[in-house]
Amino acid sequence: MRAGGVRRGGLLHLGAAIDQPRVYDAGAYAELARLAERGALDFVTLDGTLAGPGPGPGPGPGLDTTGVLARVAHETGRIGLVPVTTADGIPDTVAALDRVSGGRAGLLTRHSEEPGPARDRTGQRAEEPGPARDLAGHRAGEPGLSSDGIGHPVDAPASAVRVTGDPGTPPGRVVRFADVTDRHTGAVAARHADVALIRAVNAAQAADLREQLTARAAEYGRAPGEPAVLACLRIDLGDGERAAEPGHGGGGPRPGPQGPLYRGGPVDLAELIAVWHAQGAVDGFHLVPVEPRRDLERLVNGTVAVLQHRGLFRTFYPGGTLREHLGLARPPAVRFARSAG
Repeated sequence: MRAGGVRRGGLLHLGAAIDQPRVYDAGAYAELARLAERGALDFVTLDGTLAGPGPGPGPGPGLDTTGVLARVAHETGRIGLVPVTTADGIPDTVAALDRVSGGRAGLLTRHSEEPGPARDRTGQRAEEPGPARDLAGHRAGEPGLSSDGIGHPVDAPASAVRVTGDPGTPPGRVVRFADVTDRHTGAVAARHADVALIRAVNAAQAADLREQLTARAAEYGRAPGEPAVLACLRIDLGDGERAAEPGHGGGGPRPGPQGPLYRGGPVDLAELIAVWHAQGAVDGFHLVPVEPRRDLERLVNGTVAVLQHRGLFRTFYPGGTLREHLGLARPPAVRFARSAG
């Protein structure tokens, strides 16, 4: 283990986005999730805002991510299911998803950048995050409300809710992901997240970002190596087995307006993943296909197959929950119930 808690030699973790523009059929998302599960990926993410407004007239509410992933839960057996939110909230629906999926739910929070004049030399804000809420949207010391297990929230005020220990209930095991885009979101991730997603164009940059995260996490009293760190990388595998373009593949991805982009073949992508992980820069990758169906299929049948052949990635799921997939400790589970009287 390096200074700052960076882990070497740990298991490689891989997740993938299954976002599909203008697709509102839950079956289409279940199909991609089954494909990802066939490759034994740790998890899939779904961002409902990327589907666009609803198919009816008017702007519409967009895609119900937890509802879609509940359907996906019934059509898969192992893969983690992670809805994306840009606001603190939906703990009840995510807890319900965790129940119906048997402990496979996570929650990826993408906090909006908050204004602030003070920035460091990298352009990141210098202010500390407010401690008012955690990634599930709860104020410190304030429990959320439970659902009835099928997604219907209990309509009790916070004052009528008590927290009781119950190892058989799942809300405490929902895996908290945080998208790190600046110093503020990095500090939130360091304090609260189980998994932090970073953006980097080479292994050295990823390692530096990780060192900063783990050092900040240590200041908050967290254990060495927390949170786990995954590099978020957009992938364009349209060139099939052709060698990656200059600046891609072994040379690393290129920066882009939507984040670092790798463009090339599945084999070169496998090499990039293997090198970054072997150097201890990251624990794994969250991969975002540019063309969802095409690129996810080539990721699973090409990149993941190569990594599995080299003994660098699992060929089956040894456990059944997302925490087990990611090697995360399970915290004491909590149950939110109405206070008697």
